[in-house]
Amino acid sequence: MNSTVESRLSETSAAQSSEQELQQRLHYLDNLRALAMIAGVFFHAALAYSPMLNTYWLSADTQQSPLVDIVGFFMHLFRMPLFFLIAGFFAAYLVAKRGMKGFIGNRAKRVLLPFVIFMPLCLWAVVAPLLAAVHTVENKSPVLLMIANAFVNPAEAPPQPPPTTMHLWFLYVLVFLYFLTWALSYLDWTAVRGKFSTIKPLVFIAVVPLLLLPGLFLVSSPLPAPDSFLPQLWAFGFFGLFFAAGYWMFQQDHFLEQFSAYWVYLLLGSIALYAVYFQLIPKKIIIPAPTVELTTTVVLKLCEAFVAVWMTLVCLVLGKRFLNTPSRSMRFMADSSYWIYIIHVPLLFAIQYQLMDLQWGWIEKFVASLGITLAIGAVSYLLLVRWTPIGWMLNGKKK
Repeated sequence: MNSTVESRLSETSAAQSSEQELQQRLHYLDNLRALAMIAGVFFHAALAYSPMLNTYWLSADTQQSPLVDIVGFFMHLFRMPLFFLIAGFFAAYLVAKRGMKGFIGNRAKRVLLPFVIFMPLCLWAVVAPLLAAVHTVENKSPVLLMIANAFVNPAEAPPQPPPTTMHLWFLYVLVFLYFLTWALSYLDWTAVRGKFSTIKPLVFIAVVPLLLLPGLFLVSSPLPAPDSFLPQLWAFGFFGLFFAAGYWMFQQDHFLEQFSAYWVYLLLGSIALYAVYFQLIPKKIIIPAPTVELTTTVVLKLCEAFVAVWMTLVCLVLGKRFLNTPSRSMRFMADSSYWIYIIHVPLLFAIQYQLMDLQWGWIEKFVASLGITLAIGAVSYLLLVRWTPIGWMLNGKKK
């Protein structure tokens, strides 16, 4: 009798210990996911002052700096790969916790439904201030000037661009990845998981980036957003592999510890590769992209693949080291980041249109537009989202 009780107590204690360890693993990943989304707000706010995107960004300002491109496009190489890896990890967590049926229901509510609801609203919120800016802004961006000329000379207007998922493209791609997760769950992946589980850290660092090359060769450099309603094959070959890596990582309790001794070298190597990459990419983006020599293309794609993988590992190692402790501020950021990301692009455009005629430097305009956008996002989350059905849809009910 006593041995039976002790056995049950031991099993309960082991289960509680396992749950606590899992919650700790989820804690830093949740914080990293929030930082990746907030980094997207920084990136989009900075593009108004980017010389590289000046021709195509709606709120492109006369004040520009190459520093924006240097920093912004470095972050661009690993911000969304990190996000998709974490999304894959949480997908595996939900499947383990709720089963495939519960996983599909949860993702339909948290991802598909917000996309269906907010996609048309965001599109309207972008178009409305755009039409006003065409008539009120004096220092128009090239895109605003083109639209203004189209109003004057409708016959010379360029063809309308295809429908776009805008900055919510990641939700659209995730829906397809969740569907593939369900479809592929009927296959036996034991042998594949076993081979990856025994891979050595240095081999992982050297070989895994090469798996991204087929997808990367299908798209130009720097990487565009796969925001078309027509699914982009390269996005599944690139972001999809990071999603799969995160799904696999869920079952690897000590995966990151193998890279703790290498993160400095990975960081320095990424910076060195990015220096080569930035020298080779065009300093003014042209659509359609011009033909690039094969050797240059190969170097660009190798840099993109290795920087994406190496910097994702750096973020994971540092995140587990420094973001794995309870913090009210990080908890609030994690809760609010989804909402802030959804609404930030229309807000940024509306604010930056008002700044275009001011005689401020690009830093002042960047800080003002970013600060106002984050402030409105945080306040609106507290007042309109956190305790409402919108918040329940995005993050679940808060106690």
